[in-house]
Amino acid sequence: MATTYEPIATYTVSGGSTSTITFSSISGSYTDLVLVCSGNSNSGTDYPRIRVGNGSASATGYSNTQVYGTGTTATSYRETSQTGFIFATYPATSARVTTIFNIMNYSNTTTYKTVLMRDNNSAGNVTAAVMLWQSTSAINYIELFLTNNFVAGSTFTLYGIKAA
Repeated sequence: MATTYEPIATYTVSGGSTSTITFSSISGSYTDLVLVCSGNSNSGTDYPRIRVGNGSASATGYSNTQVYGTGTTATSYRETSQTGFIFATYPATSARVTTIFNIMNYSNTTTYKTVLMRDNNSAGNVTAAVMLWQSTSAINYIELFLTNNFVAGSTFTLYGIKAA
């Protein structure tokens, strides 16, 4: 069985004055979604978050478990009842952070939504996480945001996966 990735939308930050990236009106015609992000904050260390929802981003119901490593140390933590998933640490350097989200069964209306995430940056940090949005609503809206702004040139591409 072949799997096909279809680009749905791409957003590239120009000018570095964007703190929120939104994908809305996402079609329910795919089996899964993949979101690929590459960027950093334009002002010191920041902790970007992602929220998903139906029509808009939900402000509650997020939990996640993450493992994080630097090459010399490893750590893990769990968050519950959050207002979004922290998905990376944007370091206070020019290091680029690449994050990939796999959003499974996003249009299913009988189960909670699971997201697998992995990221790495050129400063040597890696993270893997499993995230849960505690809602049976289909996802048709994704929002990424941070306290500062995304640096110019940061890219965010959403793909739909169709199983043949």
